[in-house]
Amino acid sequence: MKRTMVDVSQIEELKENVVSIKRVTKVVKGGRNMRFTALVVVGDGNGHVGAGLGKATEIPEAIRKGKEDAVKRMITVQLDENHSIPHDIMGKHTGASVLLKRAPEGTGIIAGGPARSVCELAGIENIRTKSLGSSNKQNVVLATIDALSQLKDPEEVAKLRGKTLEEIAR
Repeated sequence: MKRTMVDVSQIEELKENVVSIKRVTKVVKGGRNMRFTALVVVGDGNGHVGAGLGKATEIPEAIRKGKEDAVKRMITVQLDENHSIPHDIMGKHTGASVLLKRAPEGTGIIAGGPARSVCELAGIENIRTKSLGSSNKQNVVLATIDALSQLKDPEEVAKLRGKTLEEIAR
């Protein structure tokens, strides 16, 4: 899987969305250790999105760490003229698979919770998605990002095949 990393210094304002917060407990000799895990998605609404995981003893600290991790893992998303994706694609991460389908203008974002937050923060306005397999939020988010990172614009496909854009558009 090829991920094109993003230079964060060029991005103006990042929005964040906390997808899930889980309390995890470790039982030790002296009792129980409580910690928190936060799954955070960040994006600029203009074709850049990332997801990260933060773990800490306090919730705000876990969210901050998750945001930092997400910024480190940002990718660039190819969008077409009606703020949708250029072609249908399937993303997979462990047991979760996510199908992303192109949609015409006015469709909106038809997606479940975890996939919806990734699409909104990436700047996608028209898309249909279907989550297949595992419904684990972390895996669904990472499968959606996997699918978005595989997208290619028509010019790139034409160049890879050694053809012109008109030959491929037929």
